[in-house]
Amino acid sequence: MDWDDAILVGVVARTHGNRGEVIVNPETDFPEQRFRVGARLWTRRRGGLPAVLEVASMRMHQGRPVIHFSGVGSMNDAELLAGQQLRTDEAGVELLPEGEFFHRDLIGCEVVTDAGELVGRVTDVLDDSAQARLVVAGRRSEMLIPLAEEICTVDVTARRITVRPPAGLLELNGDWR
Repeated sequence: MDWDDAILVGVVARTHGNRGEVIVNPETDFPEQRFRVGARLWTRRRGGLPAVLEVASMRMHQGRPVIHFSGVGSMNDAELLAGQQLRTDEAGVELLPEGEFFHRDLIGCEVVTDAGELVGRVTDVLDDSAQARLVVAGRRSEMLIPLAEEICTVDVTARRITVRPPAGLLELNGDWR
């Protein structure tokens, strides 16, 4: 597994109790799946050496997973995990409802109009409001395009997003052609 390509699913916050459990701050919408018993997660030990942790047990407490990893038998062992990222190489696409996508799958996609004109490439996804927006680097400027079914058709396999923009949307940022 390549660390940089792996998916961040959580960060160990602190120990919990004296039997080696840790509380994890989840970075996933699917903590029950990502931290299920038997899940294998990657971390980096002090010094940058990779290590695999296997989930022996997991329960939710106040919205956060409390996890016991195989081989972590004491509070002292668990303290060594504090602050470490937990990553997986499992894509998890099957976890998403129809019409939803991971940001990482949208970034880099080519964006074209339904007439076949190249608009640009997705460089980021802003999801800080009620409506997610694609940040698209065009030939002349950067554009924000709402990620809405009425406007966008996403083909992750082809790495292509076809847009049917309302009149004037693309022109908001000047001449986009």
